[in-house]
Amino acid sequence: MKPAIKSDSVDILGVAVDPLSMESALGHIECALSQRRKGYVCMIGVHGIMEAQRDPQLAQIYARSMLAVPDGMPTVWLGHWQGFGQMQRVAGPDLMLEVFRRPEFAHCTHFLYGGKEGVADELRERLLQRFPSARIAGTYTPPFRDLTLEEETEFAARMQSLKPDLLWVGISTPKQERLMKRLLPLLESTLMFGVGAAFDFHTGRIKDSPQWVKRAGLQWLHRLIQDPRHLFWRYLKNNSAFVRCILLELAGIQEYPRGQRDTGFSARLRTIPDR
Repeated sequence: MKPAIKSDSVDILGVAVDPLSMESALGHIECALSQRRKGYVCMIGVHGIMEAQRDPQLAQIYARSMLAVPDGMPTVWLGHWQGFGQMQRVAGPDLMLEVFRRPEFAHCTHFLYGGKEGVADELRERLLQRFPSARIAGTYTPPFRDLTLEEETEFAARMQSLKPDLLWVGISTPKQERLMKRLLPLLESTLMFGVGAAFDFHTGRIKDSPQWVKRAGLQWLHRLIQDPRHLFWRYLKNNSAFVRCILLELAGIQEYPRGQRDTGFSARLRTIPDR
């Protein structure tokens, strides 16, 4: 990994991450909506990067996303090290609130997919309390397992009747990314967002951390303290493996094929300014 090499995306262990800030990400989303350009948006952090090491199909899903945004400070730090000083953390829960809050997206209709039983409905109520003019077309609580073909077909038919502009998918990585890729050709919705635990954050099931904790890259520790039973082994496996792989790459002991973006993102990056 050589910081002197400048390209159009940040390469992290063979995964290409778009060098975005919150403002530039919102600019791309606004442009895609105005042009009715379909796609899905992936939030890429340490967990997703390490899952992509084990699953080449997930790496391909990331590469074909409309936006692959830096969800987590380690991705931002590595972006800065590779020369992208404008890059900032664009976390799924934060991006979701910004889209609901900003007037340029007030015309959009939304659909909420994810969470345990009742969570999506509660999230809808909370969002409407906070943003009374928000247009939320519906919610869906999926089973914990993958959808069967029949369930997926029924869901796609429901979405075709509602035609929301934005689909917010709040399930875990890599399930949400695989779902968005499968649904992309089936739906008329313009954009899908894989926002992970955003549903639990915005309904209070997960307590958000202070900004200084996020800037220090310690939000994972804040979450671990809240839910050690579910997160301990995931963080132990992924975080330690991530640090080891980065150090081996920096030392020149391990090399990874350079991550590529398959969507012409670099051209859009040049034509849409940071706002």
